[in-house]
Amino acid sequence: MQISVFLDDYRTCPSGYVLAENIDQCISLLRNNCVDHLSLDHDLVNKTRNGLMLVEYMVNNHLYAKRITIHSANAVGSKAMYKYFKKAQDEFKMPKSIKVILKPMPLHSIAACR
Repeated sequence: MQISVFLDDYRTCPSGYVLAENIDQCISLLRNNCVDHLSLDHDLVNKTRNGLMLVEYMVNNHLYAKRITIHSANAVGSKAMYKYFKKAQDEFKMPKSIKVILKPMPLHSIAACR
């Protein structure tokens, strides 16, 4: 069975996704499931263990999803994550068939502000 995983400790998890609130939960889901789509945040409550650390771990341990979206609103952190994945693909450390998308998601929805 394939699952979709949403790594975030602040935003509401979209319907149809399994929530991972920290990188350890995300690693466990990647190790124990076939992950179709992985959506990643950079900034997590634990400031010393962020999304970039997860990306580095994924590449070094060959843990991937079929599609990866970086949804972090942190412009610097999300670009670093994206560039790390793309460099890994360029260096043949990660399959080029994996789609990596940079698509920032706002922290608050407009509806929540009304």
